[in-house]
Amino acid sequence: MIFDLLLAPVTAPINGMNWIASKILEQAEPHLDEKENLKKELLALQLAFDMGELTEDEFEEQEEALLLAIQALEDEELDAEDED
Repeated sequence: MIFDLLLAPVTAPINGMNWIASKILEQAEPHLDEKENLKKELLALQLAFDMGELTEDEFEEQEEALLLAIQALEDEELDAEDED
């Protein structure tokens, strides 16, 4: 206990940086997962179209929605990087 108090001026900033890094990671992971999920949906959509399960109009409509969602996520990432 006393040892921890004596080392607090050294260990506190390190612990603080670890906490900040974990919070940043918590915020970044959902965006990475969301983008990855959208890409998987796009791949599944392409496969369904190739197998004849979707018409070309249905495919293009759904593809456009997924591509716009992916683009929006990428724009958010760029905006977040510009703020830093």
